[in-house]
Amino acid sequence: MKRIDLIVKGLLLLAITLLISGSGCADENVPIYTIGDTTGDWGFPSPYGHYARGPGYIRMSLIFDTLVWKDDRGYVPALAESWQMEGNDAYVFNLRKNVTWNDGEVFTANDVVFTIDYIKQHPYSWVNSNPIKAAEALDDYTVKIFLNYSYAPFLEMIAGTLPILPEHIYEGVSNPDEFQDDDALVGTGPYKLVNYDKTQGTYLYEAYDDYYLGSPNVKQIRFVKISNEMAAAALENGDVDAVGVPAETADQLKTVGFVVLEGPRDGIAKIMVNHKKEPFSDTRFRQALYYAIDRQALVDNALRGYGIIASSGLFSPDSEWYNPEVEQYDYDMTKAKDLMSEMGYATDGQYFSKAGQTLEIEMLVTSSNERVGEMIRQQLDAAGFKVNLRSVDSKTLDSLVGEWNFDLALNSHGGMGGDPEILNRIIGEGYAFNSARYTADEKLNDLLSDEVSEMDPAKRKELVFEVEAVHAQDLPSLPLYYSNSYWAHDGKVDAYYTKQGVANGIPIAQNKLSFAK
Repeated sequence: MKRIDLIVKGLLLLAITLLISGSGCADENVPIYTIGDTTGDWGFPSPYGHYARGPGYIRMSLIFDTLVWKDDRGYVPALAESWQMEGNDAYVFNLRKNVTWNDGEVFTANDVVFTIDYIKQHPYSWVNSNPIKAAEALDDYTVKIFLNYSYAPFLEMIAGTLPILPEHIYEGVSNPDEFQDDDALVGTGPYKLVNYDKTQGTYLYEAYDDYYLGSPNVKQIRFVKISNEMAAAALENGDVDAVGVPAETADQLKTVGFVVLEGPRDGIAKIMVNHKKEPFSDTRFRQALYYAIDRQALVDNALRGYGIIASSGLFSPDSEWYNPEVEQYDYDMTKAKDLMSEMGYATDGQYFSKAGQTLEIEMLVTSSNERVGEMIRQQLDAAGFKVNLRSVDSKTLDSLVGEWNFDLALNSHGGMGGDPEILNRIIGEGYAFNSARYTADEKLNDLLSDEVSEMDPAKRKELVFEVEAVHAQDLPSLPLYYSNSYWAHDGKVDAYYTKQGVANGIPIAQNKLSFAK
């Protein structure tokens, strides 16, 4: 028995050593790899069927490829083996000649041209097709894409984000949002979908052995729903191979041999504001709210110190695009009350009122941020704002925000580590639930247009800094904090955070190249 115990201990020590080294089985085939997810369902993983947040795109990207991609160092070839820019308004892509769709059909330049034409008729929420004038197949494996104007983030926001569709499948599809047959999942990516259970929030993928980069090392990928509280335990028990874990569990997981990656501060928490109606339409009111929120207290207490306060200019201080000169609105209840007084409000007992009517505000929260919402409610209450919390699920919150059927909404999203074009999407007419959709300031919208068209990096940075300064003045949304994130795994694959985020900036350590090669 003692000898058996020694053997078992030796095997455990060997396993832990491999895990700590980070190499493990990274260069060997992995039969099945299980990833935990706290939400579960992110929609049908077709280009038009997935839910329009980062995890939904990740699920889809396992099946569908783009022209270019990124790894931990930068751009890498995908369906295009090389590319070059012609002038400021055209790109030529030289496509691979050994690519097949997962139904066996051959991939050609016609599929790329078809996809460009298709998204103009059927907009794809993750890609802005406005900069694209047309696409032309120069031959079976060369495509030229013409732009309507110079567009600095073309590689990141279009070529590196747009999933290429199979013409032989989608040419007959008039409503891609509702197209959820098996054929909707014919892609050129490294995986095929085996099973999707919307109710359970589970996905099962299997390797596409004829993938152009070779048969993927990970043969099956499984996504399962797991609570945030149970994430670390699930990893330690071997129920999952990888999962995002609470910050306070990261050090313990390291000590028992798991690989823990600290994510970049690419995600931002903020309060969405319905500036379409009074009094939220008044800049002074939004500024007063911002002064009344103690963001450092949110970081210290709600995040337990695992994060930093957000800049009113949106970019984190560790971003190359951060403008340190913008107004930061340090917590100051006196300034908040002075601004409310300017607008004709007075405190009637405890709360602000005007013309005898107490001001009441509803703030939408979800189960994942309800604690933060309660802290904000208490802070605003102390300043004189009567705020009622309404807890809904995340999809309902997104829908209500998109319909302008809200006052305030506590929200978060990634993408802040990608190209600064993200500012156009979250300030201007971008994604409904992530964007302030703020068009009241003509100067701001002109700056947003100018910055994406500027091809000189130095001049573009100056424009981005100006955008941040004007946003900080107008505050169409109220940036709160950037939280630290941790991705823990057992070392079976070489997981990493993609440089500038997956596709157009998704800060999730699930790049398909980690599994495919």
